[in-house]
Amino acid sequence: MTLTHQDELDGLKAIGRIVANTMQAMAKAMQPGMTTRELDDIGRALLDQAGAISAPQATYDFPGATCISVNEDIAHGIPGPRILATGDLVNIDVSASKNGYYADTGATFRLGPVAPALDQLCRDGKRAMQIGIAEVSHNKPLANIGNAIGRFARSRGYTLIRNLASHGVGRALHEYPEEIATWPNHDKRRIHRGLVLTVEPFLSRGAHFANQARDGWTLYADPTAPVVQYEHTIVATDKGPIIVTLPG
Repeated sequence: MTLTHQDELDGLKAIGRIVANTMQAMAKAMQPGMTTRELDDIGRALLDQAGAISAPQATYDFPGATCISVNEDIAHGIPGPRILATGDLVNIDVSASKNGYYADTGATFRLGPVAPALDQLCRDGKRAMQIGIAEVSHNKPLANIGNAIGRFARSRGYTLIRNLASHGVGRALHEYPEEIATWPNHDKRRIHRGLVLTVEPFLSRGAHFANQARDGWTLYADPTAPVVQYEHTIVATDKGPIIVTLPG
């Protein structure tokens, strides 16, 4: 989507707040012994209360209102009977629509204390996203996003998942530009004023790709290694990025 009017930005910010608030509320509600289905039920109720529609469910018939991925599962995890435990890394990805506008956000949360290396991975994963967001501005190359993230990852000894990309969003969950690399690349396309997109690098301590599990949805790291993901929906302007998926 390319924004051209203030009312479009207002609509995008409205759904952005909803998905951000939903994700944060789910994270606060997490506790050991809870199943991922119970956590998803909280997210579903919050989206319903806000008048929003789960985007993966409506668009792809995903079997859950939100995606919840635990430890070795790094994306598109199906909510179900899995029981959360202290020390888990839990990725919560919430995308939804309201009044024709879509927003997408996600983050990896620690359930209680985790090993120092995993704690650092989480902090660096968030930093990698912020570095990518800083490259979103009118007339900049799309490649700058992945190249900046790549420099940061390399300097810290991390790898990046290279088949899970950022994407356009706004009037649909996935739209032009369909794939935006969050790893070093040579994409010749340029960002234009008003472009709506996600920035969502998957930072890892050794994995390079995501493989699909037998359930047809859940993705896991290859080779096996810890992975974190942080994601915002962004609007490009002449003065830099506007983050619309902020709680409020």
